[in-house]
Amino acid sequence: MPKKKKEAGYQIYLKQIEALSKVASLIASGMYLDELLRLIVNVTADAMNSKISSLMILDTEKKELVTRATQSVSEAYNKKPNLKLGDGIAGLVAQENKPIIVLDLQKDQRYLNRDIAKKEGLVSLASVPLAVKGKVIGVLNCYTSKKHQFSKTDLDILSALANQAALAIENAELALRARSAEEALLTRKLVERAKEILAMEVNILPSEAYRLIQKQSMDTRKSMRDISEAIILTYDLKEKK
Repeated sequence: MPKKKKEAGYQIYLKQIEALSKVASLIASGMYLDELLRLIVNVTADAMNSKISSLMILDTEKKELVTRATQSVSEAYNKKPNLKLGDGIAGLVAQENKPIIVLDLQKDQRYLNRDIAKKEGLVSLASVPLAVKGKVIGVLNCYTSKKHQFSKTDLDILSALANQAALAIENAELALRARSAEEALLTRKLVERAKEILAMEVNILPSEAYRLIQKQSMDTRKSMRDISEAIILTYDLKEKK
């Protein structure tokens, strides 16, 4: 291999390693998920010298892939419809949990948006799954504007970036579930307290007080938590007089 070509390859490899390190530090920073995913696709595009990089998340209920982040400025690409599981290249990647490389998108019948590929000058594609404990949650796509033979190293880097993105998504979902559980527990405590106050103030059974809170919630279109907080606040203010 010529010395210049070898050095260029080494520089690209270093750039890709730096990208992995950068994404790892971004995940550790605790930034919001949407912002993190946008940075991941930007880092991916830069590291792989790709024209477009996109990250798609699997909607398990609808069984379709939804583009969650991309650095593309192409209106046509960004307005692409969601992709059913098993359809197109990304759909197959998500369904089979295996990377797929396409040398020429414009000629590959599996790629459903060949018109966009021609319009935007997209030629080669590497698509790798995002998986958590063997379960696919999305796909990371990397498009180039020239024919590119993605090497094993390229795929390893893309897979590592995809794994980091999957980790970030899983951590965000775990944090969300934890916050939801905490909120639910606090709501139950507030409703119980309000129920006790109402039962005591109006001299009714706790079960009847609960139904009154529930009815007020439905009539006013406010949450039971809001109604309970109002009852508790009113009682506390009265007690302070």
